[in-house]
Amino acid sequence: MARKWIYASRSEGNASRQAHADMPQGTYEREMSKEGFFGPAAFLHHKNPPTGWTRFEGPLKPRAFDLNRLNIAEASPWSAARVLGNAACDIRFWKLDRAMDSLARNGDGDQLLFIHRGEGDLFCDFGHLEYEAGDYIILPRGTMWRLAPSGETAVLMIEATNTHYTLPDRGLVGPHAIFDPAMLDVPAMDEAFRDQQGESREWTVEVKKRGEVSTITYPYNPLDAVGWHGELHPVRLNVRHIRPLMSHRYHLPPSAHTTFLSDRFVVCTFAPRPFETDPGALKVPFFHNNDDYDEVLFYHAGDFFSRDNIDAGMMTFHPSGFTHGPHPKALKNMLKQTKPATDEYAVMIDTRDPLDIGEGAASVENVEYVNSWRERG
Repeated sequence: MARKWIYASRSEGNASRQAHADMPQGTYEREMSKEGFFGPAAFLHHKNPPTGWTRFEGPLKPRAFDLNRLNIAEASPWSAARVLGNAACDIRFWKLDRAMDSLARNGDGDQLLFIHRGEGDLFCDFGHLEYEAGDYIILPRGTMWRLAPSGETAVLMIEATNTHYTLPDRGLVGPHAIFDPAMLDVPAMDEAFRDQQGESREWTVEVKKRGEVSTITYPYNPLDAVGWHGELHPVRLNVRHIRPLMSHRYHLPPSAHTTFLSDRFVVCTFAPRPFETDPGALKVPFFHNNDDYDEVLFYHAGDFFSRDNIDAGMMTFHPSGFTHGPHPKALKNMLKQTKPATDEYAVMIDTRDPLDIGEGAASVENVEYVNSWRERG
């Protein structure tokens, strides 16, 4: 049943009539909203930046992790340390430097592989796909697969636990905006796939179910299919093929950049785009309370214009319930940018349920991140 929000739009004091634009001079806008950026919202104009804290204590503090420091290459994806997770989402960062000896199979949910670094080949039930940095690869639950990298590969893995990935409803802009479904590549039963079937040896399949791994041994390569048909299969999409929505007069919320949906979280992609050109439009992410979703941002490549001292391979985690927004350096450019466009690729994961910090993230945390909003002298 559709919600009947308690909704009556009002305005008090000195306020802009348009969100994210034409703010009263010298003020900083903060958005308070329901259901992420989809429900009713209030826009408050403050005299000071809402992140101007001098101390921040307790479990709500923003966190940052340098995943580059997770240096151990693991032969199995199920050996990779957990970074963040909850009952609906499992996030791991996996490095491998040689071809997998075994096959992997996820019985817990659809698996999303985001290739942060490296290139090589993926073999699965459905055939062969080459991969490179910037690729999203979605593997339906139950797919057997393995990677054969040509060099060290680093993968952000996002599991949709006990559920699936779907495409977002693009509403008024239609189903071909952001990326056309025709851009989704499918594995091919090509010569490389047929050649790997001839590896005559004992093969094992490591199946993860309910968080535990079972090993199944075969006297042959079980990736021995000769054909398939249907609408359920892996797909590949590279971030460079994403054409982000944009408005020259209005800073769009992160939800406009949604790439994939699951039941209890979304995956968004920030890709290069022109800055807003309207003189009164905000040109950096707005301060906001996302009181309904935890926010995770993985920085893949480029110059991350709203954050200081963040490099590729790092991840930030903002638990729901506190105000956050651009760092002071970026805030100075909130109405006028020094270059015409952004230069960044980043993966955002917004989860409806609180995330727990795993052993991987805890071992590589930047404990000073909470202080990065302080003005520097």
